[in-house]
Amino acid sequence: MKVSIVGAGNVGASCAEYIAIKSIASEVVLLDIKEGFAEGKALDLMQTATTLGFNSRIKGVTNDYSATQDSEVVVITSGVPRKPGMTREELIGINAGIVQSVANSILEYSPNTVIVVVSNPMDTMTYLTLKATGLPKNRVLGMGGALDSSRFKTYLSLALDKPANDIQGMVIGGHGDTTMIPLTRLASYNGTPVSQHLSDEVLDQVAASTMVGGATLTKLLGTSAWYAPGASVAYLVDSIVNDQKKMIPCSVLLDGEYNQEDLCIGVPCIIGKNGLESIVDVQLNASEQEKFNQSASAVKSMNEALKDVLK
Repeated sequence: MKVSIVGAGNVGASCAEYIAIKSIASEVVLLDIKEGFAEGKALDLMQTATTLGFNSRIKGVTNDYSATQDSEVVVITSGVPRKPGMTREELIGINAGIVQSVANSILEYSPNTVIVVVSNPMDTMTYLTLKATGLPKNRVLGMGGALDSSRFKTYLSLALDKPANDIQGMVIGGHGDTTMIPLTRLASYNGTPVSQHLSDEVLDQVAASTMVGGATLTKLLGTSAWYAPGASVAYLVDSIVNDQKKMIPCSVLLDGEYNQEDLCIGVPCIIGKNGLESIVDVQLNASEQEKFNQSASAVKSMNEALKDVLK
């Protein structure tokens, strides 16, 4: 079982580490354009195998896509972060070129793979990957909802002062500070609604903290987070390669679901060996649906910057 990760930066390397430690795949390939970078990360990780007790093999390569041949899943983390003074359109234009090139190179050697997109802006890059490759919708997933949901459950656990693993909750909508929708109404603690344990004021604060979760970490660290993103990717990959059929919010193409179409945005998905197995309708109320519609409009607006790329 092989999983390849394009981009050996902090998120890519963390993802490789978690996949190896949890024995999700027998072989992990790290690929990067920087000479020797992926090789160094892979060798460093392999030297933890005896102390951490895993048998997965981790291989690093410089821009050699043949090493990714026959991967069950390929994760794309490639791209540049937005820099001061850079417009949204400029960021999309740069990362669109990178992601499109990577996706085509991947499919040359792994034509049947499932692609997991991490590159930002994630919903737009997921949509680009789907449209540029012509792949069926089940084989292109954006992972943002898994990460946003893990942050949501963390903030709920802190507010409740209860273990995070006893809490269920999900975030849908776009993967952005103003577009994600923490579903506080549906969140639960050991089967009981969290609204029985937390006031509306506290729940509103949890939702607000979740929505700026990434920005909060960037401010604290001076760069984007990597532990939680890497773990979220590994969690999603695990459900694919081991056909676990977990319900995970992912950015996928909608064809009328949630009253939206022709965009990739976060919704609850059943994830298995075929990638997207099905989209789950959680029956949003009127307020939640309105927020989802607003989020979809924002994502579609961002997708407008792809017009020249997808000609």
